[in-house]
Amino acid sequence: MKELRQIAIYGKGGIGKSTTTQNLTAGLTELGKQVMVVGCDPKADSTRLLLGGLAQKTVLDTIRDEGEDIDLDDIMKTGYGNTLCVGSGGPEPGVGCAGRGIITSINMLEDLGAYDDDLDFVFYDVLGDVVCGGFAMPIREGKAKEIYIVASGEMMALYAANNISKGIQRYAKRGGVRLGGIICNSRNVDHEKELLEAFAKELGTKLLYFVPRDNIVQRAEIKRKTVIEYDPESNQAQEYRNLAQAVLENKDFVIPKPMTQERLEEILLQYGMGE
Repeated sequence: MKELRQIAIYGKGGIGKSTTTQNLTAGLTELGKQVMVVGCDPKADSTRLLLGGLAQKTVLDTIRDEGEDIDLDDIMKTGYGNTLCVGSGGPEPGVGCAGRGIITSINMLEDLGAYDDDLDFVFYDVLGDVVCGGFAMPIREGKAKEIYIVASGEMMALYAANNISKGIQRYAKRGGVRLGGIICNSRNVDHEKELLEAFAKELGTKLLYFVPRDNIVQRAEIKRKTVIEYDPESNQAQEYRNLAQAVLENKDFVIPKPMTQERLEEILLQYGMGE
């Protein structure tokens, strides 16, 4: 039986986790892989590009409306490249922890037999700058064994990535979760690639892939498509295919070594400030 790779994607809010995950997924489907994307963000935008902009009804909303007696078809939609798409959703505003939706959703998917033998990958697109509470569920419960952190050369993105690494380190000691690398979603800041390479090396991991900035990503999003669907011949579509290949072939998984605030700021000064 083939191995199911369960991967959680973390990173600072607004860094482009959902966009990166969906474009990466499109690249994997071209390689013949069967992929499920579980959106663990109450905004429910983790599958929008794969579903052509369809506002997917979340697991929590479905349960609220229909009770617990639901079918897999009620919460799972098929998107671009036969990707299986699920949105966990969150509580009503001001009520409860948003992370609880992730726990409920994954348990529901397991009960309904979503994790079948045909799957090659499951991606958990996780909200948040720190790995805590319900948002740690995919790695705390041993669902996701691989983590990738989406970052850029901006200071706050790297602070968040370092904090996320602290959470991974904590859970890695109890279970099998490991960091597979940093994915740079470029912001075109000075010395960005060198900075990310130095940052990744300090964590004990690697810069898995550097995704260059290209406005075609925004144009594809306006059309509610991944770049590969929107313009398959474009340079950026090829970048996402290369990212997919890098994830597919990656075998370097580590327990990260988060750095002190002082060391992080030293690296930022050395590269980020151009000194």
